[in-house]
Amino acid sequence: MAGRRSRWTWLVLVVAAVVVWGLLSRGGRTPSQAGGDQPSPSGGQASRSPERSPESSPERSAPAPSASRTESGDYDPADYAPQVRARARQAGVGPRLVMAILYNEAYKPHDPALERAWQKYKPDAAFGIANMHRAAYDETRRGRDFADRAWDELPDDRDLAIEAAAWHLHDLDARLPAHWSGPYTRDELLALGYNAGASNMLAFARDVSPGGQARSYLDRLRGNWAKAGRAAG
Repeated sequence: MAGRRSRWTWLVLVVAAVVVWGLLSRGGRTPSQAGGDQPSPSGGQASRSPERSPESSPERSAPAPSASRTESGDYDPADYAPQVRARARQAGVGPRLVMAILYNEAYKPHDPALERAWQKYKPDAAFGIANMHRAAYDETRRGRDFADRAWDELPDDRDLAIEAAAWHLHDLDARLPAHWSGPYTRDELLALGYNAGASNMLAFARDVSPGGQARSYLDRLRGNWAKAGRAAG
């Protein structure tokens, strides 16, 4: 989940996804029927229950976004500041960190139809604006208010994606030792864990050097940090 290369890479990927989408549509199936299940930088997915919406559960209710919810790939994470603050508070993590993760993961288009079309082509793709893999989502949702929500609902429900990301960060935080020798802040380690997994996060805490992908993710986090702070309030 680096600058110009990422944008060009995703341009190629989007074109491929559109082609797949078109082929599926000609076969009489809409992109939303293509379904999907797969992982991402944080990892996650679940079993499907489309009849339940986040608004129908009082304990899960969160403020509506400051801008109307869009199904297109173009969005500004700052529009979801109310959800970020609410879900971060519930999970006991910093809203600035959650917002920074959303900015880091905004490198690719987040259109539900494109995500599902791409997942058909690349089964291990991630879903939602927080780019969660199925494995991470399934682990994170256990015992939580959204335990009966499916991983493949993430592209359609941005609040659910934010909620899952916040709790995943909470779970990563619980695994960090009280002290570490690496040169990273707690938030930086949590972001590295979100991208590279808990075992790598613990290795980085022991001062193991991150690889190129993790280093790029950390660089983007630092570049987005001020913007995330303004957006999260």
